[in-house]
Amino acid sequence: MYQQLKDINSRPQAFEFYTAETLWNDEYISSQMLKYHLDESVDLSSRNGAFIDRSVAWTIKRFNIGSCTRIADFGCGPGLYTSRWAEAGAAVTGIDFSARSIRYARGAAAQRGLAIDYVQQNYLEFEIDKKFDLITMIYCDLCSLSPAQRAIILGKFRALLSDGGSILLDVCSSHAYSWTAEAATCEHVSGNGLWSADEYYEFSNTHKYDEELVILEMYTIIERARTRLIYNWLQHFSRASISEEFEAAGLRIEEFYSDVAGGPYSDSSDEIAIIATGM
Repeated sequence: MYQQLKDINSRPQAFEFYTAETLWNDEYISSQMLKYHLDESVDLSSRNGAFIDRSVAWTIKRFNIGSCTRIADFGCGPGLYTSRWAEAGAAVTGIDFSARSIRYARGAAAQRGLAIDYVQQNYLEFEIDKKFDLITMIYCDLCSLSPAQRAIILGKFRALLSDGGSILLDVCSSHAYSWTAEAATCEHVSGNGLWSADEYYEFSNTHKYDEELVILEMYTIIERARTRLIYNWLQHFSRASISEEFEAAGLRIEEFYSDVAGGPYSDSSDEIAIIATGM
């Protein structure tokens, strides 16, 4: 028991483990994640509905989105952004790892008569013979990827970007890293929690990696019949560090904001939103 508790609180190397498959495609967990996606009152799987409405209105105006705009949304979830852009006339492609989210998105698009191309795939492996005027990755998805994975996805963005096209995404800021504290908690869940329909104990550990500016939210889920670990990595960036990664991929950041609704940039913002183009 002592060794098990020691292992639960141990600190892996930064980005040593990757559990996106469990997080997004486990039959039970994916149903919970979709529920939170669709709850417009909270910022969990997706941001709240009021923010998404502001964000979409701003992107339509900022990028002049209309019938000639080709958009690729990486990590589209159940289509909360893609459906709104399609209603504005854009030709939209949505890519997401979650089979459940893509099924929902396709059904919602069919009900609304929207011709959206949804692809259920790990977006690190996504390939298509198209170019896009706007490529998006919203809700700090880039931060969950390791440096090597980020290089892959930014290379894809560069290859898929049309001449004069733009990239819009957001990341966690170094300011958010500074106030986040390490923590360890234990909770007993009698059933129907986030991680399982059955009874379980959840050990939650927050680890900080000062040199890399990475935070790990690590969850050890102990049920009667099994034990699972979930790793949620969050890379944090300064304006200089995010610019450096984009430049290495042949991309140039042209504008900084505090969020993807066009909020003015501030050093005290917990997020950094950027607009980038090809170099």
